[in-house]
Amino acid sequence: MNNEDAFAKYQAWNELVAPLPRPCALVDLDAMNANILAVKERAHPKKVRLATKSVRCVRLLEHLLQSEPLFEGLMAWHPLEAVFLSQRGFDDILVAYPCMHAEALDAVARENQRGKHLVLTVDCEAHVARIEQVAARSGVTIPICIDVDMSSRWPGLHFGVRRSPLWQPEEVRRLAERIQASPFLYLDGLLTYEAQIAGLPDRLPSLGWKRWLVPWLKRLSRAEVQRRRQAVVHAVADFNLRFVNAGGTGSLATSAAEPWVTEVTAGSAFFAPAQFDYYAERPFVPAAFFALEIVRQPRPGIVVCQMGGYVASGPPAWERLPRPWLPAELELLPDEGAGEVQTPLRLRAEWPLELGDVVFFRHFKAGELCEHFSHLYLVQDGRIVDRVPTYRGE
Repeated sequence: MNNEDAFAKYQAWNELVAPLPRPCALVDLDAMNANILAVKERAHPKKVRLATKSVRCVRLLEHLLQSEPLFEGLMAWHPLEAVFLSQRGFDDILVAYPCMHAEALDAVARENQRGKHLVLTVDCEAHVARIEQVAARSGVTIPICIDVDMSSRWPGLHFGVRRSPLWQPEEVRRLAERIQASPFLYLDGLLTYEAQIAGLPDRLPSLGWKRWLVPWLKRLSRAEVQRRRQAVVHAVADFNLRFVNAGGTGSLATSAAEPWVTEVTAGSAFFAPAQFDYYAERPFVPAAFFALEIVRQPRPGIVVCQMGGYVASGPPAWERLPRPWLPAELELLPDEGAGEVQTPLRLRAEWPLELGDVVFFRHFKAGELCEHFSHLYLVQDGRIVDRVPTYRGE
């Protein structure tokens, strides 16, 4: 896009948000719909479970599920989030992270009692025992998912995240047998998320020289993960599993290609946050933004926006700060970054920006944007077509 086209696009978006409060968050439905097609192409013919924490908006989750028959079921991060979504009409919800809090587990049991299908995840005997107590007290049978550690381990190197203690097929088998021995639980599926492939960008600047090793490590890990995942599924083949879940936005095609995988997970793909700018393959279109108002110009070439310090979770690094999107010729100042009350920016080109204009930013991660806003403004065909609540606005 040349400067003239870029400025025309900026003017159109600037005029679009003129009547809206500042700051505000927006989702471009045209871009999101393009991302829906991109996810479908990579996952086909496998089912896609939607990662709710990457969206955090009931209306958009409804839009996604209605948009494509392959999209089926949700992946929540906490039992109470799953209950919240169940009570708003959603079903087939996998709670992907273990929980020991009895009150939250009781709430899940009550939802299953009334005919909903909420699945709880475990990775050890203590998780199983706690859920078993809740299920026995409630008089309900609860479906269980086993979380398997899919990180790769080589001498002197752990490549992946620290999640489940279950790494070997025989470890998974032992826990599966413990679950099946309970009259109050049954094994419904496996969670086999290869975070070091799906969730790790290929070229993060903060990794320094190590970033050149990441694509190579990913290739090695992918082969190891495929072999071990097949072995894990084979180890529990007699348990009549309903699903074997794998992958994420960064590994849709390779995870879906494994015959023993029944479904993949996608969430961040629909917003395409700045994190995905650092992947080798970039098939998704930026679709979620927030707008800050320019309130100061301390000297030529510098503008200052009000607020903006929406920093992403994870290891501290420069790229986890919000990124100016429109105008693209703006950059954060290294000695100030994005601040709680103000965000100064340097202009790298001559743009006629004035006080009261806005700057559009992208968050580094997807759903975390919604923790800062109670509503999202939906844009389609160059118009604001709706205003919908995030989780925070419900």
